[in-house]
Amino acid sequence: MSDFSQRFLFDDFDVRGEMVALDASYRHVLAKHPYPEPVAQLLGELLAAAALLLGTLKFDGLLVLQARSSGAVPLLMVECSSDGELRGIARYHAAQIGDAGSLRELMPEGVLAITIDPAQGQRYQGIVALDGDNLASCLSAYFATSEQLPTRFWLNADGRRARGLLLQQLPADRQKGAEEREASWQHVVTLADTLNAEELLGLDNETLLYRLYHEEAVRLFDPRALHFRCSCSRDRSARALISLGQEDVEKLLEEQGGSVVIDCQFCNQRYAFDAADVAQLFAGGGVQPASDTRH
Repeated sequence: MSDFSQRFLFDDFDVRGEMVALDASYRHVLAKHPYPEPVAQLLGELLAAAALLLGTLKFDGLLVLQARSSGAVPLLMVECSSDGELRGIARYHAAQIGDAGSLRELMPEGVLAITIDPAQGQRYQGIVALDGDNLASCLSAYFATSEQLPTRFWLNADGRRARGLLLQQLPADRQKGAEEREASWQHVVTLADTLNAEELLGLDNETLLYRLYHEEAVRLFDPRALHFRCSCSRDRSARALISLGQEDVEKLLEEQGGSVVIDCQFCNQRYAFDAADVAQLFAGGGVQPASDTRH
């Protein structure tokens, strides 16, 4: 299994952790577009962050991370479903990339919207200011200033692999005293801060945990599979056309030479609808091709 998340728990502290490894899914995302190295790295870190955040949630639905800025990278977007399906995309201005590599240089005045869209229940959104040195520090600061459980992130990506580590303090159980809980939390965080990028990207989970916490009692749980999958479909494309209205879609048909083509920006899949398809859609006949000719 090359793409997975894996939970771990400290037996003596009220702290849990999560590790994420993305190989095939990360490369699949990068294969869809020719991203410059700094953009590819940033997109990999956001993919790993989404998978880590998914591990902190218990819901059936979709987690969306969308970052916007006024700089060289105006958009980063990652979606992760409760089934472990990932997809992501970035928009960038090649002429502005240059030697820029840091988050602040690539995404000045940036903000990250974290949206939890459950299949049932109320939608939730949080806003993270991208004013830190890197994405991990921004996410850690967001949790530190919110009323949620203290949470720290470590993220790295190199264009081939994306890795992430999360630590989260749990409600008082094993340790009741506030000072004792704080000391344990600072202890595990301080050790995690000694990790460098090569270790996070290159070590397997068992070795990494031993490297950090060989003096502690740590339980490592079974991994959970993650994989690339785009949620686009002909049906969703058809519903998008229906939402425009028949008159506007027929105008598009005329303007585009008799065929409306919807391109998925995430996976480059194309869905074409000709005049017969459009007539069938608005007659309530469904989304299956109505004609023999496909584009």
